Amino acid sequence: MDANQVLNELNGIFRDEFDNKKINISFTTVANDIEEWDSLSHVQLIVAIEKHFKLRFTTSEINNWKNVGEMCTAIETRLKNK
Repeated sequence: MDANQVLNELNGIFRDEFDNKKINISFTTVANDIEEWDSLSHVQLIVAIEKHFKLRFTTSEINNWKNVGEMCTAIETRLKNK
């Protein structure tokens, strides 16, 4: 799975978790770009992502992500090394 495929799947997860079908994320999307994305929803989002891709991330990995692109890269790398 490449980064664009990961991004496409993430977009569906974001839409479901934020209950907003109009969300269209990109590699440069950050929390401030999505009104519903606060600290509580961030935790729920990470849990949904981990469940969807059957992965687990450390807190430090998650804290180092600066945007959705870095999230995609981490997921893509993990899936390749699975």
